[in-house]
Amino acid sequence: MSKQSIFKNIGVQVVIAMIIGALAGFALGEQAAIFAPLGTIFISLVKMLVIPLVLVSIVAGAASLGNSPAAGKIGVGTFGFFIATSGLAVALALVMGSVFKPGMGVDFTGHGHDLMTVTAEQGKVPGVMDTLIGMIPTNVFESLTGGNILQILVFSIFFGIALTKVKGDGAKPIISGLNTVVDAFVWMINCVMVIAPIGVFGLMADSVGTFGFQALEVVIKLFLVFVVAILIYGFIVFPLLVKTFSNVPARKFISAMKKPQVMALSTASSMATLPINMETCEEELGVSKATTAFVLPLGATINMSGNAIYYGLVAMFFAQMYNVDLTVMAYVAIIFTSTLGAIGQAGVPGPSFLVVAVLLAAGIPIDGLPLLFALDRVFDMIRTSLNITGDAACAVILDKFSPENQNQ
Repeated sequence: MSKQSIFKNIGVQVVIAMIIGALAGFALGEQAAIFAPLGTIFISLVKMLVIPLVLVSIVAGAASLGNSPAAGKIGVGTFGFFIATSGLAVALALVMGSVFKPGMGVDFTGHGHDLMTVTAEQGKVPGVMDTLIGMIPTNVFESLTGGNILQILVFSIFFGIALTKVKGDGAKPIISGLNTVVDAFVWMINCVMVIAPIGVFGLMADSVGTFGFQALEVVIKLFLVFVVAILIYGFIVFPLLVKTFSNVPARKFISAMKKPQVMALSTASSMATLPINMETCEEELGVSKATTAFVLPLGATINMSGNAIYYGLVAMFFAQMYNVDLTVMAYVAIIFTSTLGAIGQAGVPGPSFLVVAVLLAAGIPIDGLPLLFALDRVFDMIRTSLNITGDAACAVILDKFSPENQNQ
């Protein structure tokens, strides 16, 4: 009976699918690409639901929080938490890079063929004013069809707060209807999750078959230091924050996060993991529906502490490889660019060209980046698992300000 219940667990099924997929990719090599459509179908189904889920859940969450005097605390606290933890993540990366020196003695000779070229233009980051202007949608329907998450978030928060300002009880049916729609989306996503193991198998088989593990040999020290930094942040820093600033025990938090972490590891997408993370926070960690609906979609878009660690370590890696002596201002540039860049990166898988901007800001050559981009899927899987852990930690900590807890 116990064994049957274990194998019925979606998290266990996904882990098994990852292992089988990796073995299939290793055995078949590039021929494993025949399984790629399985992963594509799964990710497409999730993406089909995520954009409307984000829209509706943020509106519902903002509306639920809007009448509470604690709404401002949750809003400011969410952004403050994401900025602070991302900055701390970069600092940890710089310290570990200085101590373990992953770039010393690395030679890329013979590994530059058949790789994409990287230009400074690809790492161009818009200015602060351009970013702020770009967050405001001129046509919200165009933002929805184009999948511009930041613009959707701005409109959703604005609209959700506006609903709370409607006089009388006119907005109550709309808010109730929005919560019903959220429940309907959760049901649809649970249906999609039934095929998650099949999709994960396809994703892993294609990734391992396409890239293999040979390229990791060149940057193995960087990879190991990166994994250790992720583990420190995910299993020490975030649990300590949860233990210190919330009523949830650290051990309970770590245990509950296993399922969303596995999903993040396999899909390399914070957005694809969002439904599982929301379910975990509500049902296992006791976070209120309003806080979950507001914090997690926001975090899946702008909270990227795993990316921040990656940017900081890659900067140290290439600085050491090219014997670049980093000044104090260079370190400041790395921290500033990495933090802002991590916050502004969308929660979907793909090559992280923002690391180009980080290197350029510190005066570090970008010639060796193509090899890391070839391995980006591997790094992305790991850093995404930390990103969604940070989202959940923020929700757990800030839930003490939710209307439900304020009324107790």
